[in-house]
Amino acid sequence: MAAAVGLLAAGRRLCVGLGLGCTPRRALWGEQSRKQEKEVEDSVIPQEKNEPSLICPPPRSRKYDPPGNIQSILEARVKEICGPSPAGDWQQTSLKDSRLKYQLLAQLAEELGHAVPNSQLHLMCSAQDVLTFYSTPVKDMSKFDELCAAELPPNLKIAWER
Repeated sequence: MAAAVGLLAAGRRLCVGLGLGCTPRRALWGEQSRKQEKEVEDSVIPQEKNEPSLICPPPRSRKYDPPGNIQSILEARVKEICGPSPAGDWQQTSLKDSRLKYQLLAQLAEELGHAVPNSQLHLMCSAQDVLTFYSTPVKDMSKFDELCAAELPPNLKIAWER
């Protein structure tokens, strides 16, 4: 550190001694530039700062009811993306090619509003697996909510508060 400061001072002396016209730092970053910065800051109109909303957004609904024609929708998408299956049975179409698998699942997720979770992507090996996934309805209720909504026998009571 001391060596760097010494070299800097020696360089300044050399610059001045040789008459190279080195401008001192004070002239470059002196009072004039500070005054100009102050004028620019004063001329800027202060913007109103909006406080962030403290309202929590509602949780995303995971509810999914499969449409009645899910089999025909899926068959059309499989034939469109993967082409006609050689065996003739579209449900046996293999999804080992990740590009085709991605195209199919992305299009179905957009069309049906229900995506395959990351934890189940490895299970989608054929069109039959995709059909099984999209044919299964998903409820957006916990087991406790289901118990509350269910008709319980008169001798069974659930106390939620203590």
